[in-house]
Amino acid sequence: MTLPDTAVDPAGPDRTFQVDLRGLVDLLSHHLYSSPRVYLRELMQNAVDALTARHGLEPTATADAFGIRLYADGSVVRVEDDGVGLTEADVHTFLATIGRSSKRADGIAEQRGDYIGQFGIGLLSCFLVADEIHVLSRSARTPDAPAVEWRGRGDGSYTVRTLPASARPRPGTTVTLTPRADAAEWTRPAQVHALARHFGSLLRHPVTFDDGTGGAGASVNPEPAPWARTYPTPGSRSRALAAYGADVFGFTPLDTIELDLPAVGLKGIACVLPETVPAGRRHGHRVHVKGMLLSEQAEEILPEWAFFVRCVVDAESLRPTASRESLYEDDTLAAVRDALAERLRAWIARAAASDPDLLARFLQAHHLAVKSLAVHDDEILRMLLPWLPFETTDGHTTLDEFARTHRTVLVTSSVEEFRQVAAIASAAGLGVVNGGYTYDRELVHRLPEIRPEASVADLDPATLTAHLDPVDRETELAAASYLALARDALAVFDCDVALRTFQPASAPALLVDSREARHERTRSQLAREQEGGLWGDILGHLRQEAPRAQLILNQLNPLVRTAVTIDEPELARTSAEALYGQAAMLSRRPLRPAESSLINRSFLDLLAHALRKDS
Repeated sequence: MTLPDTAVDPAGPDRTFQVDLRGLVDLLSHHLYSSPRVYLRELMQNAVDALTARHGLEPTATADAFGIRLYADGSVVRVEDDGVGLTEADVHTFLATIGRSSKRADGIAEQRGDYIGQFGIGLLSCFLVADEIHVLSRSARTPDAPAVEWRGRGDGSYTVRTLPASARPRPGTTVTLTPRADAAEWTRPAQVHALARHFGSLLRHPVTFDDGTGGAGASVNPEPAPWARTYPTPGSRSRALAAYGADVFGFTPLDTIELDLPAVGLKGIACVLPETVPAGRRHGHRVHVKGMLLSEQAEEILPEWAFFVRCVVDAESLRPTASRESLYEDDTLAAVRDALAERLRAWIARAAASDPDLLARFLQAHHLAVKSLAVHDDEILRMLLPWLPFETTDGHTTLDEFARTHRTVLVTSSVEEFRQVAAIASAAGLGVVNGGYTYDRELVHRLPEIRPEASVADLDPATLTAHLDPVDRETELAAASYLALARDALAVFDCDVALRTFQPASAPALLVDSREARHERTRSQLAREQEGGLWGDILGHLRQEAPRAQLILNQLNPLVRTAVTIDEPELARTSAEALYGQAAMLSRRPLRPAESSLINRSFLDLLAHALRKDS
């Protein structure tokens, strides 16, 4: 079947999208902008971009020749600039078309890096606080052009009319808002002034604020950024930067690190936090783009391991997202992140080489951050591994000091294993490092890379028990009956019992048991319980000889010497259970329900025996 020549095109005629402006503003307020307060940032940003374009027309003009003036008296908010301005054609093209930016016109697209805003939606943010936007502008590109007035309303309608040049004698733009009642908290004079200082304190153009009381306009940005000022001495510069960091972040920095990346026009400071922060907690950083505050929570500017600093930077070439409240992730941002990370490494290296006191204070607060860096950074590893503190059988000490005392450094795989063996290993002259904390075991094993004369090995139960002295044959034979009863009593915990001598004599028993051994025993028990089933077949294939725990009794301890002479079977079993329970508690690992029950039962049985004996 063929269609007749008069058939209608199935695609139909082209149509134009209809935009519900109120719905669009609601979308922006809930999903693009974090708060209605951004309206003032968008207005100031448009003013700064207009000034940038004006300087392009008049490159010989000084930076302070043109400025921005803010006015708020409670009934209106006004932002006036001496920028490039708009003609009537510009107004129809750019103010009446959502999403179109004037920065795309007249060959400016090739120079958009000179501008802060690049998305053409900023003016819509004003509808977050007002139902009508009034714009009065006069173009600097066309000196004899009349002034033009544009009024846009929240229902999507607008009007445009031309006015005599006298309506605005100088080129530039004035935007006036009549705030809604529900936006009063964002448009009061004090709030407008505070927001202007918050967003624009580092702007390079002069910005003033007038509250309508008749006084002289207050400067919003009276001084350039602290890193852009000159100081009489390096010391005074350091103090000024530290004072600025304290004012911005609310803490006195341990030190300040100047940041300068000329390739992207970035300058600023990193403030070293004076106190420990939890591992992995990333702080937000203050990022300005061309002087305008972009974000106070820009985590992406630094790598994850740099959680010991907070930064405030001003950059020329970083791209903001559409909301202009975060940074666009691109190759430039990745390069900046890498370069800033290198600046932090260089600061650590300088402290290690020339300021041991600063290094010690830094490591005391942030050794975990440095450890996380050293794991992946060979240069930091070589510089700082010997200086990093570790928990050892000699107390908290640096790895360098510990390796001088112990040619063989033993390291545990968990905190609980270290707790089990620390006192006995120390008395036996063994050098053991707690490897149970994040990064510690991996770093200790890399010590021979820095100190080739040092030897590092994992501590296992066999290594420890090999350093415990055996008892003589007669003592072993005399205790054989007791040891047999003790093994029978503790068989439920897959625990063997042995008699040795070790220091300190005050320790009656040592429970040697690893997490891996407990997991293996649990798996073996599951295999036995599932015998014959599908899971039993699977676990049976994984089964291996389950390693047993060891309760090592100390023959040097008076209590143990008395216990091994007990000839009453039930009392002997109870005393063995009590010794096991005490050793399990000293290991500081979580007790299983059966162990907690055993501790309670053995205590009550011993108490009952003592009371019967006394009576």
